Amino acid sequence: MKIAFVGKGGSGKTTLSSLFVAYLADAGRPVLAIDADINQHLAVALGATEEEALAWPTLGDNMALIKDYLRGDNPRIADAASMIKTTPPGRGSRLVRPFEDNPVFSACFRQLGGVRLGVTGQFDEDDLGVKCYHSKVGAAELLLNHLVDVEGEYVVMDMTAGADAFASGLFTRFDVTFLVCEPTVRSVGVYRQYADYARDFGVRLVAVGNKVTDAEDVEFLQEQVGGALLGWMSASRHVRAAERGTARPITELEPRNLETLSSMRAAVDAEQRDWARYQRQAVEFHLRNARAWAGADLASQVDPEFVLGPGLSV
Repeated sequence: MKIAFVGKGGSGKTTLSSLFVAYLADAGRPVLAIDADINQHLAVALGATEEEALAWPTLGDNMALIKDYLRGDNPRIADAASMIKTTPPGRGSRLVRPFEDNPVFSACFRQLGGVRLGVTGQFDEDDLGVKCYHSKVGAAELLLNHLVDVEGEYVVMDMTAGADAFASGLFTRFDVTFLVCEPTVRSVGVYRQYADYARDFGVRLVAVGNKVTDAEDVEFLQEQVGGALLGWMSASRHVRAAERGTARPITELEPRNLETLSSMRAAVDAEQRDWARYQRQAVEFHLRNARAWAGADLASQVDPEFVLGPGLSV
């Protein structure tokens, strides 16, 4: 399953995504996590020191390697430079498994607390006035387009805040999207905006409340979000300790909050991916980008007879 965490800035999506990742890893599940937020905090939330997080290799800095490797010998792609973030795989492309060894994973990912973690890279001074953050997130989008995960494997991405994911087709790359929602009007507004944009694309959007302190908070979320509300996270001493630099085992999280993580995993495990739709949407957004800014000639990169799926060799 591919899983995204989105929400208003400051809603706690990095905290919740790290708790969910730790919960899966503690259960012995293979997890590949990607920090695609402009504020890169997932490594620290999973237990890395600030120094370790700053030294983490990034997907954004290895875009040339990623393109060259994924292109393989696909005859529709003349060279790595002609690939864009939405370029879909075709016959001859290199497909990757989440937990295999290959040059991309060796360069960009490291193990942390039983999790294979990659980060897109933070927005630094050299990028100011020159690039948008999508130039870094595009590396993750390319990887997801070529990633073949199978039953029992989890790929979790901490996304940028708000509805920024809709600047590309990245929002369609997930089986379940958890929208972290505080019991506030502004946070609910982000949920409604995301739901409105995603409605026509079959996105499985699930709301999870966060920073809930009392029954009034729960009632507010239930009234505003309705049946999309799966559960909620209450104020947590476990999380507060982690934010102060004292990491604790996920099993010491409050029982009520562990129940919410269990419900989230159950929701994920109940999903079934439609691989044909997954490929079709990748092609759709690539063609949109080709027409809008990348050049109509990039439409020739689409292999109409190719469908990504677990039966393909990698």
